[in-house]
Amino acid sequence: MVEPEYAEIVIVDDSASDALLTRRALQKSGIASPPLWLRDGVEVLDYLFGRGAFAGRARTALPRLILLDLKLPRIDGLRVLETVKADARLREIPIVMMSSSAEERDLRAAYRFGVNSYVVKPLDFTEFSRHVAEIGAYWISVNRVPPP
Repeated sequence: MVEPEYAEIVIVDDSASDALLTRRALQKSGIASPPLWLRDGVEVLDYLFGRGAFAGRARTALPRLILLDLKLPRIDGLRVLETVKADARLREIPIVMMSSSAEERDLRAAYRFGVNSYVVKPLDFTEFSRHVAEIGAYWISVNRVPPP
């Protein structure tokens, strides 16, 4: 599969079913471009920094939103969040942590590292889809970001 040079929304989730539900909910809500699904912390950092499988990708083409799972293989969501928010070029990308964890320590850690929003994934499919659609609509259609 050829990955796009630019994705408006990047989904980072090791669960194929959660990623598929997220993509479908975003597309049903009218988000024009298909979101890019990346499976772990290494893949998203490679995408953002234009290295590894994404070497040669224009590093100026930044997503408008990252939906980031907390519990990821290789590099977890908190380390990804910390790395992105520490980089001057990337720190303004809104990151919504989407996790099954409602633990206070995870919530506090995410905000300490600069997450823009923390959402606990609902177990109900309909509620999950509604949450994702609302998140996409807000961050893509309502929220304003500074120009590059």
